[in-house]
Amino acid sequence: MKRVGILGGTFNPVHMGHLVLAESARETFGLDEILFIPSGIPYMKDQETVIAAGERVAMTSLAIEDNPSFALSTIEADQLTNSYTYQTLLELHRRHPDTAYYFIIGADSLFHLEDWKHPAEIFKNCTLIAAVRENLGMEECRTKAEELKALYQAEILLLPHRMIDISSTEIRERIREHKSVRYMLPDKVIAYINRKKLYFE
Repeated sequence: MKRVGILGGTFNPVHMGHLVLAESARETFGLDEILFIPSGIPYMKDQETVIAAGERVAMTSLAIEDNPSFALSTIEADQLTNSYTYQTLLELHRRHPDTAYYFIIGADSLFHLEDWKHPAEIFKNCTLIAAVRENLGMEECRTKAEELKALYQAEILLLPHRMIDISSTEIRERIREHKSVRYMLPDKVIAYINRKKLYFE
């Protein structure tokens, strides 16, 4: 079966931290491809700070176009309703029944997954890859992973990962303050933001 990693998010905007995490997961677990899925209407986020899905899709496309192992899906961005991970996984399996999916999350999300919509369906339809910051909190993550495995028969892989300390919130703030975001974002994304005057207000 084809082994495809999924990196979802608002990507508001996509930044180097997302790209490094995706490549680390791909290399560590021998994945064939990483599928970037920008959210449509992210129900867990403050809607006022999230720009239109089309803009976030365009930036993500620019950010990944030079990596043949990265691909883009608009499966969530095309929706006019809230995006839920369990629904996305079900639809991906319907379209590609010969693919095994690996859903990439930050280790902190491991402790909140039971609050997501239908967590049992999520665990049933993918293997989770939880990125743990430079082994900090690895034991706590192992304990939580074992708990989720017992509760949901979940498959969880832990990825020791050197996180790049960049946040989309920080980037938006810097742009509003007319500060440099060079090396935080791919140059093509910076050019797009400047051309479209995104996040300037």
